[in-house]
Amino acid sequence: MRILLTGCDGQVGCEICRKAPDYGFDVIPTDIGNLDITDIDAIRRLQDEHQAEIFINSAAYTAVDEAESDQQLAHEINALGAQNLATVARECNLPILHISTDYIFSGKASTPYKDDSEPDPQGVYGQTKLAGEQLVAETNSKHLTLRTSWVFGIDGQNFVKTMLRLGIENEEINVVADQFGSPTFAGHIATALLQLTKRYQQNGDLPWGNYNFCDAGTTTWHMFATKITQMGLEYGLLTKLPVVHPIRTEDYPTPATRPLYSVMDCSLFHQTFPDIGISSWESGLREMIGVLAGEGK
Repeated sequence: MRILLTGCDGQVGCEICRKAPDYGFDVIPTDIGNLDITDIDAIRRLQDEHQAEIFINSAAYTAVDEAESDQQLAHEINALGAQNLATVARECNLPILHISTDYIFSGKASTPYKDDSEPDPQGVYGQTKLAGEQLVAETNSKHLTLRTSWVFGIDGQNFVKTMLRLGIENEEINVVADQFGSPTFAGHIATALLQLTKRYQQNGDLPWGNYNFCDAGTTTWHMFATKITQMGLEYGLLTKLPVVHPIRTEDYPTPATRPLYSVMDCSLFHQTFPDIGISSWESGLREMIGVLAGEGK
């Protein structure tokens, strides 16, 4: 099975490249350096050359704050680029697996968002990702989108690495404590996508549609940071435990509005794909920190 993978240098893309050989898959890795997904003819040429059998789109404009002032580029990548990939996949009668985000919801709820909850993105990033979701669905009937949240991974920059760096540099850290969500390990997302690919390879079909998919467990950025620093100390990445102070969202203003509550109900995915399962964010964090400490794979 040959996978055309976009965003190969991103957090999820790196994990897919790392894990794909375990499934017997060949990955055609692409990123902005060798494929501009806003150029549909470039996608067609690459597909003509490599003859992929499934597309996985992990490319995205993810700079949430920068998107507020860079709306055109965010839309081109997150919406039009996703549509281009879905179009070329459809032209070849191939499926596309796509990644979306909790930012398509308003963040104003008090109970977990369901797969069919009404979208209401509050910023450009969420608006462009929602547009991408919708365009992929409208363009290619063979689509499966995973909406995920608070992604962290071994590769690239993310909240975990930032907290570890701040823990080395500072005795005290201030972290927002009134935003709730589910951190999700990039390795878990990659595993789900590869297992979905394996199922498609075996059956020639999938239960297509949009699914909420994030690691199990709800926390705040403050509690997440506390767990990161504790594990960092446990694994020797920190020599001292910094004091992590809780602050309010209003004490840390940003150009883009952050969801105060972005917990998603992932029961539909679990019911539909019980063999894939959903792991805890703590297990993902432990795996990541173990790797950073040289104890993991």
